[in-house]
Amino acid sequence: MTANHRLTVAVLGPGGIGGLLAALLSRAGHRVLCLAGDETAKALRTTGIQVRSGPFGDFTADVEADTELREPVDACLIAVKATALDAALTRVPPAALGDALVVPFLNGVEHPQALRARYGPDRVAPAVIRAESTRVAPGQIVHASPFAEIDLTGDTVPRDRLDALAEALGTAGPTTRVLPDETAALWAKMSFLAPFALLTTRHALPLGDVRTRHREELTSLVEETAAVSRACGGPADPAQALARYDAFPPATKSSMQRDAEAGHPLELDAIGGALLRAAERHGVPTPVTARVVGELREAGH
Repeated sequence: MTANHRLTVAVLGPGGIGGLLAALLSRAGHRVLCLAGDETAKALRTTGIQVRSGPFGDFTADVEADTELREPVDACLIAVKATALDAALTRVPPAALGDALVVPFLNGVEHPQALRARYGPDRVAPAVIRAESTRVAPGQIVHASPFAEIDLTGDTVPRDRLDALAEALGTAGPTTRVLPDETAALWAKMSFLAPFALLTTRHALPLGDVRTRHREELTSLVEETAAVSRACGGPADPAQALARYDAFPPATKSSMQRDAEAGHPLELDAIGGALLRAAERHGVPTPVTARVVGELREAGH
């Protein structure tokens, strides 16, 4: 994979994030193959992907679509929810991938190990994306945030391959950088996401109400998550995390909260469960996190 030639990129899960990246890469001249169920694949083949975006404009991009990968590609972006990962991976047989990089845009910290077991240790390049993007219908994407930023990692992936993919993504639109420490990148995301997702969902309140009415609980969750992150080799700055929450618009909701409102499966195990498992491995006490996760599970989530 070199940065200046046309890539063939598969996108597993052309939803809010996957659909946005598929459309941007297609518009930039790359060949994009979306992998989805029959109805979505048919819609994408018929109408392409329509994007409404502040930073990237309103446009329609042509993509190919299928229910399963049937040929080698340069990279396969995985943009499904953690709850759907196992079932979705049947669309990407390891033998069909060729030498492709596997690039998961998933919440949590445990998925890289599982993907490496399936696809090989030097092929998995975990990524973190910061963007609010929603699929409102098959092939229709609304990118609501004024930014889209990608951190690309992969401790076991050759750096030149990461750089080439980062340049392709960056040229297509999202601000993209390669970070040298995979653990730090994944735990930086987890440290921000876990308290936000767990508490907005537990109390069925937007962030503004959580940070005022449940400030003490939020602070405890932030401190516990930071302690686990530190033990795992990630960053730990509770004060910075709280300052970031305070800077967000008060009506902000987490994706987990939106899933709960819509009756969709929650990424509770990938976020809360993974956090508690890491805490147990390292002997870090997390009483408030354990209580909140337990309450969410008891509520049927």
